Amino acid sequence: MSPTTADETDLVQLLTPEGERVQHPDYQFDGDDAEIAGYLRDMVLGRRLDTEATALQRQGELGLWASLLGQEAAQVGSARALGPNDVVFPSYREHAVALCMGVDPVDLLGLFRGVDLGDWDAEGTRFRNYTLVIGSQTLHATGYAMALERDGMVGNGSAEQDAAVVAYFGDGATSQGDVNESFVFASSYNAPVVFFCQNNQWAISEPMSRQSRIPLYRRASGFGFPGVRVDGNDVLAVRAVTERALDRARNGGGPTLVEAYTYRMGAHTTSDDPSKYRLADELETWRLRDPIERVKALLRTSGAADERFFADLAQEADDLAADLRRRCLQLQAPDLHAMFADVYAEQTDYLTAQQQTFREYVDSFETGADQQSTTEVSR
Repeated sequence: MSPTTADETDLVQLLTPEGERVQHPDYQFDGDDAEIAGYLRDMVLGRRLDTEATALQRQGELGLWASLLGQEAAQVGSARALGPNDVVFPSYREHAVALCMGVDPVDLLGLFRGVDLGDWDAEGTRFRNYTLVIGSQTLHATGYAMALERDGMVGNGSAEQDAAVVAYFGDGATSQGDVNESFVFASSYNAPVVFFCQNNQWAISEPMSRQSRIPLYRRASGFGFPGVRVDGNDVLAVRAVTERALDRARNGGGPTLVEAYTYRMGAHTTSDDPSKYRLADELETWRLRDPIERVKALLRTSGAADERFFADLAQEADDLAADLRRRCLQLQAPDLHAMFADVYAEQTDYLTAQQQTFREYVDSFETGADQQSTTEVSR
């Protein structure tokens, strides 16, 4: 079964690709036009960040970049459902979620530029570090969720007291043992965690049909908790579905698997060439489902936004890109010796000895270069 012929009758959808509102028997979006316009802003800025970062990588300023192109609605809709105490454990392409959580976008680039390991305030933003080991963040998220329950932050009936966790991962990660182990623990301990799978149809070059014979959301029933499939290009439906799952988690109902059925419009990362393994007509089919264009169509039809609004938004996105480029180029390589500072809360004798050995090793190169320069001059 190809990605574009998969059975989509079980999708939760509230906004069609043409920008028309539709009803669903179990889910609804009660926000107003101003809130929807805010989602559009989030998605446009997220896409512009992604476009600029891709360009920076192509120009040699980043070592790698994992694009979110096409997945903006899945990320923004789920991020805007988060409560004041909820915590996010991302994979490595949740750039729009990071923006919604208040992460400075240039901090996202530091990791891919190789100057730090993800230097944002993970505690203050409640957005944990990117995880490059596929699926391992689901175990971290489940453990954190179990701790929330034990700390009395679940089932109080108060948005100010209760908390839940969202773990983001892709369809390829569902084939990893870590993800399935986290499902077992989350179910067994009734952990307040929402497993949010962005099913973008391709695990690098492997199609979804090679990974599962059933829709991914149906796997949840085998672990003893509910699963739901939502149109991942519909920001309103994603918001409604994620909000329901988070409410359930915070109130002691346990985990939920949300499968956001979407599509990766670009490459897996900038080291990938998707033209080698997927057809151009498949890509064109999904272009017609663009998550940003359907919200623009809705706002135009309703009269909630005019062309001045869209022009101002485009200018804001360009300004974001220009500022991002400027500050990215100013990022400096760190002092190599600084990597020893954050290993432990307090420095150990063993680590101090390692640091000294490393310092002598680095100094030997500088001494060797000086000696070579002196020899060349004497000749």
